[in-house]
Amino acid sequence: MPCQRRQPHFVTTDYGPEPFAVQTRTRRLTPGRQALLALAHPRCGDTYAQLAAGFGIGIATVFRCIREAIEVLAALAPSLSEVMRTASRPAFVILHGTLLPIDRMAADTPDCSGKHKRHGMNIQVLTDPSGRLRWASPALPGSTHDLTAARAHGIVEALTGARLKCWADKAYQGAGGPVRVPFRGRRLKRRKRRHNSSHARIRCVGEQAMATLKGWRLLRKLRCNTTRITDIVKAVLVLHHAST
Repeated sequence: MPCQRRQPHFVTTDYGPEPFAVQTRTRRLTPGRQALLALAHPRCGDTYAQLAAGFGIGIATVFRCIREAIEVLAALAPSLSEVMRTASRPAFVILHGTLLPIDRMAADTPDCSGKHKRHGMNIQVLTDPSGRLRWASPALPGSTHDLTAARAHGIVEALTGARLKCWADKAYQGAGGPVRVPFRGRRLKRRKRRHNSSHARIRCVGEQAMATLKGWRLLRKLRCNTTRITDIVKAVLVLHHAST
């Protein structure tokens, strides 16, 4: 019997003028079932063994299907420069950093966050005034400070170039440029306390967006190689945009 040739699977994206093709093997799952498998993993956070039992396939097949779907979705995520062009319409954006927990050993010191006292990966997120997630940064070790991460990703420079105001918390003190942060200290004057209160009301929208992002249970504790976390976050961001 002649060997069956692999057919390219075409996916059209709104971020590029042309579709791209991904070569996939012959699967026991139909494209619809594979898409359902790829959605169930980040939404429910089920392990590969649970998904294999539920779909009646092997664990290796589950791993390949999910990896292919995540790579395709991650390629659709907007870049920081694209977000700066589209985010110039609202009056400002909200910058927020979060720690995605991971199952690392105690010896992995760079992944340990001294603030949260746990292992994880640092993610920077930009949100518009309505609370919609716009962009998520590549993952950095959990020991990275939020201000260091923002500078490493070029967020401050991009905001300055786009002339876009940004609200952030106290972790970004000294960022400069268009980044606005609250005053620090316990005994503040009434004017500064009022400023911090209004600042917190604006920034709370970003906190709500982060809660929405972590509604995808896979991000509550990642059990994969840390090199894959960036693609997973980008894939979840694309799925979040598709569902809103």
